[in-house]
Amino acid sequence: MRRRPVGLVPFETMEKGSPKNQQTRLCFLAFLSAFFWILYLYFHFVVLGRSTTVEESVVSEPVKLESPFVNVKSIPARVADVRVEKEKPPPVKPVRNTAGEKVVAYPFMRALRTVENKSDPCGGRYIYVHNLPPRFNEDMLKECKSLSLWTNMCKFTSNEGLGPPLENVEGVFENTGWYATNQFAVDVIFNNRMKQYECLTNDSSIAAAVFVPFYAGFDIARYLWGYNISRRDAASLDLVDWLMKRPEWGIMGGKDHFLVAGRITWDFRRLTDEESDWGNKLLFLPAARNMSMLVVESSPWNANDFGIPYPTYFHPAKDEEVFVWQDRMRKLERKWVFSFAGAPRPGNPKSIRGRIIDQCRKSKVCKLLECDFGESKCHSPSSIMQMFQSSLFCLQPQGDSYTRRSAFDSMLAGCIPVFFHPGSAYTQYTWHLPKNYTTYSVFIPEDDTRKRNVSIEERLSQISPEQVKIMREAVINLIPRLIYADPRSKLETFRDAFDVSVQAVIDKVTRLRRNIIQGRTEYDNFVEENSWKYDLLDEGQREVGAHEWDPFFSKPKDEQSDQSAEAAKNSWKNEQRDQS
Repeated sequence: MRRRPVGLVPFETMEKGSPKNQQTRLCFLAFLSAFFWILYLYFHFVVLGRSTTVEESVVSEPVKLESPFVNVKSIPARVADVRVEKEKPPPVKPVRNTAGEKVVAYPFMRALRTVENKSDPCGGRYIYVHNLPPRFNEDMLKECKSLSLWTNMCKFTSNEGLGPPLENVEGVFENTGWYATNQFAVDVIFNNRMKQYECLTNDSSIAAAVFVPFYAGFDIARYLWGYNISRRDAASLDLVDWLMKRPEWGIMGGKDHFLVAGRITWDFRRLTDEESDWGNKLLFLPAARNMSMLVVESSPWNANDFGIPYPTYFHPAKDEEVFVWQDRMRKLERKWVFSFAGAPRPGNPKSIRGRIIDQCRKSKVCKLLECDFGESKCHSPSSIMQMFQSSLFCLQPQGDSYTRRSAFDSMLAGCIPVFFHPGSAYTQYTWHLPKNYTTYSVFIPEDDTRKRNVSIEERLSQISPEQVKIMREAVINLIPRLIYADPRSKLETFRDAFDVSVQAVIDKVTRLRRNIIQGRTEYDNFVEENSWKYDLLDEGQREVGAHEWDPFFSKPKDEQSDQSAEAAKNSWKNEQRDQS
């Protein structure tokens, strides 16, 4: 009889166990299994149900924008780590629609995500350009003789809109890069610069903004005199009808679209349908109010137009031409303390030009170039630039409207501008000029000259030579961003007026898209009639209040608009005079 090994006894006994122990084990396993399933179901339906993130699917309502033309349909998509800047934006809070059925996302998400591709230099900078029918642009150039009653615009639309080259007979310019550019030629210059933009795309779903190459300035120029309002409005109505049928329009109802017009805003803001009223109503069309329009003079009371520089005579093809010009402006000897080029406005009792001319005539340190009838030097680019180059300060009162091209010509010459109204520069060109206007200019309120008879010469003489040198250097450093480079080339290290403008539009659209995602607005209690104030806010400020410049813009809006329309009409009359 074999003996069992002693060590196997406990194991065998445990293997067999008693009936009572087996029942206890089965109950324990059943309890553990039930607990596991309860925990799983709780986590799935309770925890996950309340913690949907942007990395997961987002349930959202259709985008609701402030326009009857906006109809943005939600498109199912997966959203991942949306960023539009180097810094990671605040987390996007998910939004649920009332049905709670479909998982959707905003249709511009793909465009926002392009910035995340660090290997793509165009990430977040793509521009889609509408392929407009030629009646909106190229056909106008073919009929260039009809673009102005008094000016043959055919020569000014040559060389991609730069006009004929300027001869450097008197040595005022350089031998290359200088053209007799018409001040209203921005339409074609900007469009041709856009053709050379390095981040164009045919895929509108990744576009940071959409460009509309409509020659709005040339269009209205054809019909301002002697045509009824139906003719003046025809192309604008045709344009918005064409745009609203495009799928690109439906993404944001046109709020990501922009166009350029090389004229002042008042040519596009006709208040009534009276035949005698001025201009067309492009900027008052509901669809156009969604778009951004870049003009050489914007309205302080409206939010859909933005000021960009008038074109100057200088259009460099390469960086070296800019460096050479800047160095030359630094080294010039300037024998005049201040100067003024312009004509009086005897028909405008509020104009201070007559007082400025009187002060300049009486001063031994002021150079005056009178631009009245018969004075041809005012229409000579070399005469104007030569005077600016020989002056420390250049007086820039209001023209027929708030702004004048002369301000940019003078800064190109390294001359410190003296403004008398904030609407002449400070509230206009906030994309291109520093908010701290004292760094590059002098401000003398109109009433100081009109009512208090302040001496301009005395005011300027109070600025120390050291400060003048600092301000002049600031002006010279601004030159690249105030000029339009030759559209047939591109500057390498400088950003010109075109580059600055396009980036500003992209930033504007990007902010809007992020605000839509986050369910917020850019400003608190936005009031459109205070539009000029919002452009002056510092980063992070969301509301405007009283401002020292309120008296300059506080007149009743209708009265201001009437005056502005009259100013636009006078601008055309003076163009006629210049060509006579």
